[in-house]
Amino acid sequence: MNHYATSEGTSKYAQRFAGRTASGHFRSIPDHAAGIGAQGIASQTSADHPEDRAPLTAQHLTVSTLGIGTYLGDADDATDAAYTEAIIAAVESGFNVVDTAINYRLQRSERSIGAALKELTRRGYAREEILLCTKAGYLTPDGSMPADPAAYFRKEFVESGILKADEIAAGCHAMAPKYLADQLERSLKNMGVECVDVFYLHNPETQLAEIPLGDFLARLGAAFAFLETMVGAGKIRAYGMATWNGFRVPQGSPEHLSLAAIESVAREIAGDAHHFRYVQLPVNLGMTEALTLQNQDVDGKQTTIVESADTLRIQIIASASLLQGRMAKRLPPFIAAAIGLEDDAQRALQFVRSLPGMTSALVGMRNAEHVRVNARLFNVPVMTEEQFAKLFSRGETA
Repeated sequence: MNHYATSEGTSKYAQRFAGRTASGHFRSIPDHAAGIGAQGIASQTSADHPEDRAPLTAQHLTVSTLGIGTYLGDADDATDAAYTEAIIAAVESGFNVVDTAINYRLQRSERSIGAALKELTRRGYAREEILLCTKAGYLTPDGSMPADPAAYFRKEFVESGILKADEIAAGCHAMAPKYLADQLERSLKNMGVECVDVFYLHNPETQLAEIPLGDFLARLGAAFAFLETMVGAGKIRAYGMATWNGFRVPQGSPEHLSLAAIESVAREIAGDAHHFRYVQLPVNLGMTEALTLQNQDVDGKQTTIVESADTLRIQIIASASLLQGRMAKRLPPFIAAAIGLEDDAQRALQFVRSLPGMTSALVGMRNAEHVRVNARLFNVPVMTEEQFAKLFSRGETA
């Protein structure tokens, strides 16, 4: 038995819903970790000749167009239980992308996922059916907020030797290898799993407020080298960046991230066989920069982040699909006319999950009934080109 999402497992999951979901709900994406043992580290010649980039693997994962997020909520027992029920309901309703971070609700969201996975196993679902994603970067307490967070972090991470003081940026963020190792082990224990499918560096652009770009890329290189060893150790399958501003701001902005430059860091470490394969960023009706802002330069061409990710074979996961509920009400009437459906929340989710280039759109849900309501979208085909043309003919979406 494998302890991570597999081609066979995720395909089996999709088959559970055969005849119960509309076409387009499940997508096939490359499993870049498949066959790593036989493939080894690839030649780096394609770095000089991008047009010669070859397919990395014939294995694919089948993932749902919507995933469940676990960010919001109090750090208390009631919210823990609510999230556990919501995650169980999500997997039973057709969501097989589960997203979290170690700092979400002070590690308690990861523990809610662990409880849900245990119950789902009892109900006949296998770990291989679920794409499990988490993040690390922000310093976080354990379960509850200490009276003196600064003193807690100093004792927990600096005095213990996990971090050096100068490896902490903005008083709250770190991505040094030793720290990432500590966080990964905590996440695995919190969720009761042996392997995470996607391990993100969480908002790494936070560090750009304090260190020069060259130092930032050096820190990324050290982090990526460590994460490649974790792929080899079987503790993660792929890694990426979960960002807020980095890929949405114009070139020249202090927080701007170049996907090509970052991918080249991974390529220098592991060649074409590198496992930097996911980017997460906000995409919703009010935040469309991923589709409209040409702030990336790949192979000498100005492109959007969606286009550059496609060129570099990197999957895009949309976060903040409802923007913490702000896209779920009072949308302009022309959006309803273009998309249809029952209410604004459904229209907002339908927009993001239908976008070309999106792998999955995350929606935070800590209520099982909320999950079941959103799952009604799975009976609706994704948007057509004609619907998108009607929507964008009005200019700005929302």
